[in-house]
Amino acid sequence: MTPSNRIIVVGGGTAGWMTAAALARFCHPARTVTLVESDAIGTVGVGEATIPAIRNFNNALGIDEAAFLAATGGTYKLGIAFEGWGAPDEAYMHAFGVVGRGLGLLPFHHYWLRARADGLAKPLGHYVFNTVACGANRFAHIDRADDSPLPPVPYAFHFDAGLYAKFLRGFAEARGVIRVEGRIDHAERSATGDIAAVVLDGGTRVAGDLFIDCSGFGGLLIEREMQAGFEDWSHWLPCDRAVAVPCESVAPLVPYTRSIARRGGWQWRIPLQHRIGNGHVFSSAHLSEDEATATLLANLDGAPTAEPRTLRFSTGKRRRAFVGNVVAIGLSSGFLEPLESTSIHLIQTGVNRLLDLLPAGPVSAATRDEYNRQFDAEMASIRDFIILHYHANGRIGEPLWDQVRAMPIPDSLTERLDLFRAEGRIFRRGDELFDVPGWVQVMIGQGVIPRHWHPIADQASPESLRTFLDTIEGAYLKDAGRLPEHAAYIARFAPMPPQQEPV
Repeated sequence: MTPSNRIIVVGGGTAGWMTAAALARFCHPARTVTLVESDAIGTVGVGEATIPAIRNFNNALGIDEAAFLAATGGTYKLGIAFEGWGAPDEAYMHAFGVVGRGLGLLPFHHYWLRARADGLAKPLGHYVFNTVACGANRFAHIDRADDSPLPPVPYAFHFDAGLYAKFLRGFAEARGVIRVEGRIDHAERSATGDIAAVVLDGGTRVAGDLFIDCSGFGGLLIEREMQAGFEDWSHWLPCDRAVAVPCESVAPLVPYTRSIARRGGWQWRIPLQHRIGNGHVFSSAHLSEDEATATLLANLDGAPTAEPRTLRFSTGKRRRAFVGNVVAIGLSSGFLEPLESTSIHLIQTGVNRLLDLLPAGPVSAATRDEYNRQFDAEMASIRDFIILHYHANGRIGEPLWDQVRAMPIPDSLTERLDLFRAEGRIFRRGDELFDVPGWVQVMIGQGVIPRHWHPIADQASPESLRTFLDTIEGAYLKDAGRLPEHAAYIARFAPMPPQQEPV
């Protein structure tokens, strides 16, 4: 075989099977894909909330949405509700999609800021369609005409990550991916220092040309063998533990994730068809594991259906995600807490980057450098967005929150905050994940209110501003009211078969 024709994926779970499925779908049959995993090694499997880009991944693979949702107990997601972040008794929504509607040259939020100063504006979420739909627990697929004054409705999913991996395994194996069961004992190196093969406990040797490390936090190949190094970001993001537990479903079935700030961290709530996923991310320097577990169990909406389990993590990234002939994807490449549901997205972008830069022959230094450059930029951008939530908090008198509010932050985030505070301006940098509407919703939602707005917004009269805002709010309320309830839509479109529900 020519170089790079034998691709070995080390580790299963969501990362491994997303990688294997994509390689099977897009690679020439001459390239073989083998996945090595052990049933004896558990997977993290708590990344059950996604962002809209996951639809691109599923669509590229040709996956039917209804079949996927039914197989994974999936529900729809229109955004994330942040409760208690700006202040203990306040909440806002980071909804997918546009904020308001543009008027002339300016983004909507400049007109909203002007109207707010005149006492004419309601909270920003009144002018975000997905937020309005979330408030009514409504969802349906909506196809807007090109000339429609109403915005598109971007959506994502909540799903059982373990069932998603199982679903993708079936997809991948049907397209020729070979699964090898076993625990890896060690790796063999070539004369160049690359990985030549992985050797299992029983002595089975799995040789390859390109190795994809999806082994999780430990980085079996990228760190233990290739010594990529780790860049620690815990001085900005001090949470280092999470306790997770599922509970019984309760009504209503909401089309959004909840992120609830707690004394020593925050709690997630992810509604699935057959259960609710819950977790408490916390700082062990500010909260004990017993306290975190007790807080989580006291704030479940239904009876727990399993024992709580604790995860330990270090926030940060590998200094290099592509070393030699090893590419790290998923938790092996780094970790950012799932505050903005980016865990599965980072797997997806890692897979996309791998496909974009898939070597035609021996791996070149230029290919590795470009992969690592893109990886570094993406991780830093998402890092800044997550730091923003902590730094802009209004939880006065709680040690964790006082610490992160006062801490020095990256220069890249300081520049954004300074520009927004001064004149309400925010710009997307390159192809970074979060666009202007996301930054605006989080900043304003957490009390970062600009001192000024764009001067062009001053041309609008108070009467025209009031009419403009009232028209948007009225249209969104009316349109959302036409949609079916989320639970009813799921039951009709993609119900989970009873036999797939866990016993």
